[in-house]
Amino acid sequence: MTKKDKTVVNIFWMRRDLRLEDNTALFHALKTRENVLPLFIFNPDILEHLEVRPDFRVNFIYKTLIGIKDTLEKIGSSIYIAHGRPQDVFKKMAEEFHICSVYTNRDNEPYSVFRDTHVERFLKINKIEYHSYKDHVLFEKDELVKDDGKPYTVFTPYKNKFLEKFNKEMVRPLNTLQYYHNFIRIKPLRMMSVEMLGFEPLNVVFPSKSLSQTLLEGYSANRDFPARNGTSKLSVHLRFGTISIRKVTALALLHSETYLSELIWRNFYSQILWYFPHVATRAFKPIYDNIRWENNLDHFTAWCQGKTGYPMVDAGMRELNQTGFMHNRLRMVTASFLCKHLLIDWRWGEAYFAGKLNDYELASNNGGWQWAAGSGCDAVPYFRIFNPRLQAEKFDPDSEYIKKWVPEFSSADYPAPIIDHRFARERALKRYAQGMNFWIE
Repeated sequence: MTKKDKTVVNIFWMRRDLRLEDNTALFHALKTRENVLPLFIFNPDILEHLEVRPDFRVNFIYKTLIGIKDTLEKIGSSIYIAHGRPQDVFKKMAEEFHICSVYTNRDNEPYSVFRDTHVERFLKINKIEYHSYKDHVLFEKDELVKDDGKPYTVFTPYKNKFLEKFNKEMVRPLNTLQYYHNFIRIKPLRMMSVEMLGFEPLNVVFPSKSLSQTLLEGYSANRDFPARNGTSKLSVHLRFGTISIRKVTALALLHSETYLSELIWRNFYSQILWYFPHVATRAFKPIYDNIRWENNLDHFTAWCQGKTGYPMVDAGMRELNQTGFMHNRLRMVTASFLCKHLLIDWRWGEAYFAGKLNDYELASNNGGWQWAAGSGCDAVPYFRIFNPRLQAEKFDPDSEYIKKWVPEFSSADYPAPIIDHRFARERALKRYAQGMNFWIE
């Protein structure tokens, strides 16, 4: 087939932006091009690392793509769903179509940067234009730095700069609907099944994308109490871009300074990962790479299974294992317990969360774990060690959350604590101090 015989297309490559509305790269593709063909690639380099099958995330993506496909087919278009390494997929598509350009939204995680560099090189060699845009955060790369051009590594001044530089135009939605006529007109394209990807289908109800004014107005008072319906449950939607960060930020600006602050933390951790990619495998503060961890496998197993004898910790871990979700207060409690009570390397816990969390995102997960371990930027001091029992008394005073996930709580079947709090605290303080003294010397 010659180039003249091929259908001319301009590709919109979807990754962590699974929506048609208010989508930056799609908006620019539709506004400036015709015959826009959406593309999503199930990448085996990612799928092969997913240990849980069936996997909530794969099913969430799959169901979302079905919805996008249905919407496009109603206007006579479709979406190209592929399974393969991106560069191979583009090579195959170049044989089938005459590709003029590729539009996509940036993902600044280390692997994504590596992937996109190789794809962009391939496209350039084949004289295919490549356009990338900012979409999943409001500020990226070096857009929010100190006056001397260096990145912020402490949250509060970063937040202040964020609010200073922010303007309402940044959250104005992009109206893609007005350019829908520029989607390619094509017969419905085949979509592989979840089973063909090597995963089992899940019959689950996915969290809603709605964000009520009532919830936001009560967010500050309710967010730390896991038994209350006080959090947005939007993290999985923000992770996969099924909702626009612009829309969520606009709502937070109107109704909740506290929720807005949480969104800024998300942006902050994204910037940290961009500037300091070593945090993916090492401590942000090198001094903390000298901590001598216990890494007791029996203790780690008990933590993973929610059988530590500390009800607040166990409830959080069981919620994670059964649902793929964990309340943010419990993320802090369980992470602190693993690192400081059990003296287990934070990377073990981070990897476990990565395999279980439906909303797993490298920047936020890594930032949260290093915060709990004391090794990250703007982290909790090493000498601050959460007492799980006091956390339960303060944030679950009636044990409502604990009883939901640990039904044997207060019975003879519940295990005794695997470690004494006072002993664990003193050991952690000593071990951390030894690690830092080693570095100083």
